[in-house]
Amino acid sequence: MELLFSKWVSAFLLCCWLIFSVGHSVEGLHGNARVRAVNLGGWLVVEGWIKPSLFDDIPNGDMLDGTQVQLKSVTLQKYISAQNGGGMNVSVDRDNPLEWETFKLWRISESVFQFRTSEGQFLTCSGDGDSVTATTESPSDSETFYLERNFNNRVHIKLKSGTYIQASNDNVLTADFPGTPGWDDNPATFEMTFVAKLQGDYQLANGYGHNKAKDVLKKHRNSFITVDDFDFLYRHGINTVRIPVGWWIASDSNPPAPFIGGSLEALDNAFSWAQAYNIKCIIDLHAAPGSQNGMEHSASRDGTVNWQTSREHIAQTLDAIEFLASRYAVHPALLGIELLNEPSAADVSLDILVPFYKQGYQIVRKYSSTAYVIFCQRIGNADPFELYQANIGSSNTVVDLHYYNLFDRYFDKLTSSENIQFLYKNRQSQIQALNSANGPLVFVGEWVNEWNVTNGSLADYQDFGRVQLDIYNAASFGWSYWTLKCKKQHWDFEWSIRNNYLQLQPGMYAGTSPRKMIPRVILLLGLACIWSFMH
Repeated sequence: MELLFSKWVSAFLLCCWLIFSVGHSVEGLHGNARVRAVNLGGWLVVEGWIKPSLFDDIPNGDMLDGTQVQLKSVTLQKYISAQNGGGMNVSVDRDNPLEWETFKLWRISESVFQFRTSEGQFLTCSGDGDSVTATTESPSDSETFYLERNFNNRVHIKLKSGTYIQASNDNVLTADFPGTPGWDDNPATFEMTFVAKLQGDYQLANGYGHNKAKDVLKKHRNSFITVDDFDFLYRHGINTVRIPVGWWIASDSNPPAPFIGGSLEALDNAFSWAQAYNIKCIIDLHAAPGSQNGMEHSASRDGTVNWQTSREHIAQTLDAIEFLASRYAVHPALLGIELLNEPSAADVSLDILVPFYKQGYQIVRKYSSTAYVIFCQRIGNADPFELYQANIGSSNTVVDLHYYNLFDRYFDKLTSSENIQFLYKNRQSQIQALNSANGPLVFVGEWVNEWNVTNGSLADYQDFGRVQLDIYNAASFGWSYWTLKCKKQHWDFEWSIRNNYLQLQPGMYAGTSPRKMIPRVILLLGLACIWSFMH
């Protein structure tokens, strides 16, 4: 009798092991689960390409902070150029515009701007009759210009005094045009060409102005992501959301200009909705002061990367981490905190990043011994193994990799089959190597079922998505799709699921109902019983 009881106990324990211990499990998730997540991109950190309509009503909306422009004299047919990219004189003598002839706008108002050179100096003119140079690094009145613009993108540039800038026959810019220019070919008229733009939180807030931006963002935050989205995610087996936030959330009631408060209330709502649906939350510090990568999603003003140059910026980032950790550490829905999204390898050295990550890890551990602390791989020319060798933290640490078959000329002409072969050869082998390394867990924190293949069929997309899921399912922490909603359809997780372009394999994901688990439990109990009597 005792032997029989012992066998039944062994059978029961084996059954439990079979049901709940297939592979590595992430602490805090139900059952045998790794992270199967979706990013809530474009919600609490604005990205114009995700929801372009946010910017539709900004006056002069194509001339926002960070917009890159080139200016050509209509009389000389030469481009304005900051010699050596800035720090010297300004000439009007270039036939072909390159970096020196490209200026970043700083928007003061709808028609008032400052022009920043590629090396960081601003165009400046001391007063009437003076020449324009590019020697000042901190803009003030002398670096502020008033623009008039017609429908053909011809512009006039004038000083606060009302005097217009003209291109002289000596190929310099001077503030001495007599009278008021028309839109004909004259020395005070320039053709403006747009080269690039940014559409992030800085551009939206500074473009609309505080009051209008507050209304726009309140409506957006209340409607873009709702509790219904969490219901959709739960029903499709998603067990986690990764939520990008900006550093200004730490001072949400009175954030530094031009940022707009209100994202904290939305984040609180997300945690409540997540808890109701047994979904976990990863808070992702997506935008840091000074910008860690110069992209619009880092809330950069003009694409410059300054986070790493200032101890104050780094301290403010750590303060934001402390704020988030102290507020959400005890919340049942918290799974982890990602300390910084996509630091640029070209600008942020490991000598700066690793100490920051270590400090951030210790801050999170002050408030939670179990929350995962996530370190994002540097984007650009960087090897994720560098973070495994850094010994950043001792428990529940994760390295975040972002995998896109995009954003590199290498992928431009790959066929569908060549894209898939790249996944097997590069992505799969890297994940296997990192999984076997002695260190943090592996997280594919951003990926998308999109590529540069033209005219890809439904079957092509299904194959591409299936292979990515097969490979990323092996990551020891899990994966997170970018993003839940997007104007571009294949980036939109909801659209991809509803239209069958992305096929999640049923039964593999957390969120499986207890009713659906019953047949599996019965089967495994039977197998376990057979095993017990055979032994």
